[in-house]
Amino acid sequence: MTSVPVDTSVADGIGRVTLHHPPLNILTRAVLGGLRDALASLAATQDLRVLVLTAEGKHFSAGADVGEHLPPDFREMIPEFLDTVAAIEAFPAPVIAAVKGRCLGGGFELIQAADIVVAGEGSSFGQPEILLGVFPPAACVILPERCGHGNAAEILFTGDPVAAAVAHRIGLVQRVVPDDRLEQEATALAERIARHSAAALRLTKRALRRTRGSEFETVGSLYIDDLMSTEDALEGLRAFPEKRTPVWSHQ
Repeated sequence: MTSVPVDTSVADGIGRVTLHHPPLNILTRAVLGGLRDALASLAATQDLRVLVLTAEGKHFSAGADVGEHLPPDFREMIPEFLDTVAAIEAFPAPVIAAVKGRCLGGGFELIQAADIVVAGEGSSFGQPEILLGVFPPAACVILPERCGHGNAAEILFTGDPVAAAVAHRIGLVQRVVPDDRLEQEATALAERIARHSAAALRLTKRALRRTRGSEFETVGSLYIDDLMSTEDALEGLRAFPEKRTPVWSHQ
């Protein structure tokens, strides 16, 4: 394990990045920085043909650190988080996310940036940010592309979790497998992809993915400048660690 809670390995053209921040793999700024560093290092590996993104423990990730969304940290946290999502999307080789347990908030946004998602049958997905009076910036951009506007809107506006079978039906997940076979199935898919030319895979990835450009900048500014100036955003984010129901002023 490295000095930050992210493990990396490469074997036979397959890279692996593993979140290692138990028990819920909360995405602190340190974890996000370690993830960006890992992606940058592996992106420079010339013969890498596919990347598997996974996590230790029972759950992929319960999301970003709520405390770091409060003033003054949010001004650094949000751009750094969006940079991490962009790094997954822009990774030069195909990215497979292997998901088990809960995959919520920022964790869900990370796997939306992957090319293929393999999920354990007991996994669940969700964007509960609306319950805290905020919104998930990356998901507002990516989620409609993965599952359509209506499905994305329901997920974002309700904050309700989505079971693996439903996620598969609406296109968020490409394969649902038994929980105890998640690693084997994700690895088998990676091995199948890794048989192909690294050059062809990278060029196919470039053709498939479009550059985000200003989209993340726009949604990041909306979050930082508009959302975080509302009373309800601060109320919701403060209520969460206090384990109380937010009292909305609707302002």
